[in-house]
Amino acid sequence: MPTTATAAEADGHHPHPAADRRTFAIISHPDAGKTTLTERLLVQGGAVREAGEVKSRKSARTAVSDWMALEQQRGISVSSTVLAFDAEGVRFNLLDTPGHADFSEDTYRTLWAADAAVMVLDAAKGLEAQTRKLFAVARRRGLPILTFVNKMDRPALEPLGLLDEVAREMDLTPVPLTWPVGDGPDFAGVIDREARELVAFERDREASDTRPAPREPLEGDGPGWPAQLLAAARDDVALLDAEHGEPDPAEPVDREAFLAGRLTPVLFGSALGGFGVAELLQAVRTLAPAPRPQPTREGGVLPVDGSFVGQVFKVQANMNPRHRDRMAFVRVASGRFERGMSVTVARSGRRQQLKHAHQAFADERETADEALPGDIVGVVGAGELQVGDTLSPDGRVELAEIPTFAPERFVVVRNRASSTYKQFRAGVTQLDEEGVVHVLRRPEHGEREPILAGVGQLQFEVASHRLATEFGAEVTLEPAPWRLARIVDGEAAGALRGQRGVEVAQDRHGRWLALFDSEHALRWAQEDHPSVTFAPLGIVAE
Repeated sequence: MPTTATAAEADGHHPHPAADRRTFAIISHPDAGKTTLTERLLVQGGAVREAGEVKSRKSARTAVSDWMALEQQRGISVSSTVLAFDAEGVRFNLLDTPGHADFSEDTYRTLWAADAAVMVLDAAKGLEAQTRKLFAVARRRGLPILTFVNKMDRPALEPLGLLDEVAREMDLTPVPLTWPVGDGPDFAGVIDREARELVAFERDREASDTRPAPREPLEGDGPGWPAQLLAAARDDVALLDAEHGEPDPAEPVDREAFLAGRLTPVLFGSALGGFGVAELLQAVRTLAPAPRPQPTREGGVLPVDGSFVGQVFKVQANMNPRHRDRMAFVRVASGRFERGMSVTVARSGRRQQLKHAHQAFADERETADEALPGDIVGVVGAGELQVGDTLSPDGRVELAEIPTFAPERFVVVRNRASSTYKQFRAGVTQLDEEGVVHVLRRPEHGEREPILAGVGQLQFEVASHRLATEFGAEVTLEPAPWRLARIVDGEAAGALRGQRGVEVAQDRHGRWLALFDSEHALRWAQEDHPSVTFAPLGIVAE
């Protein structure tokens, strides 16, 4: 594994104030081991002493990155969490993204704040549906991707076949940095192609043990390793060396191709066993880029070393129910953030003083006095801030818009008790502003029966749960027939109202939307109104 480059040298650019920052996200299909890997990275980086996922098997403790009550009840990640830690002279900002298919929209916003991504594959399943979808999201963002093949201590697919699948289906050249010796009960460890060493997997080792795994020269006999499997792995490595060249310690992969999204370094391991995690963290340190210039709305790029500019990529309310607070997560894009500084919101032109700023670690916080590009700051009490807002001293800079996915499912939400109408209305507005769901209102129903729009059913369950637990408003969700949403102008909305298979509503931005119950209904409307533009509400999911 690469060990010689400093953080600034590894970035490949002249050092700048944030050359020691690595801001990355983890993406995967559900159950591929993303949350477990996140915990192991935190242990490896010294951010926690023990992984919550492991302790949960013994004492029912939940993973530290899953702080929301519903996440703990369901055992899944449904909100993106920011986890920052320091290791080996580098500040790692780890953006733990939802793995559930219903939360691609929140994942997209989080990926917008990242500079690289780690793609986790289940060794037994290879590329799965959500992995493909999230990869497409990361590719749109232009993120370089490292791949971690997880669960090698369980029966796995043939490694060369896995690489072929990645190359064929993702148009991405996989270059293994490590190579497995066996799998399942016969998994003995990996070959480190750069160091030319055997790295032993100790099956009974505690996952919280951060000592280096035992190593010996590649030519060694691998005490206790199955001779036939070791010989086969050595043959595979010889083939890889012939195809890609023996890794150069100074540049184990073509970094230009990696940064351009044409190549993915691949590592094999077991997150649950804590094996291969140290090597992955080292690869992120030396290969992932430091913060780079960010695109602006006008089509230019914003330098990293200018005056302060930040962008809100996530808004979360009631992280601490006792305080009923609202936190806007801001990615620093340029310059230096300082607590108490006064900024202007580009969207509204209003001034905002950032008095209360934190760096969050799951549900824990500490005051953030300053932050550099790539860092994430939680601005507390910023009631006006919305996802996508750009903050700068004079409000003249506006970073590129953060895209969203077009909704595919719709429900009508109704408050059960008239006595909690005020809470219901406040809760629906809050969830809309956070981007948990899209909230649409029909003129004839107003605020009483809004429509919730999203990409999956779990989004609605989260909205219902939060309305009940955070706002005291019990609701019912009635499935709605619509499947597509298109933005239209006000005149077209009037013309479409009452048409079969069509409903008309407005979002919080005042945009008119036509909702269709099928592709046929959309096509009929397009034929009946050829002069009307039917624009998708966000990116249409692949």
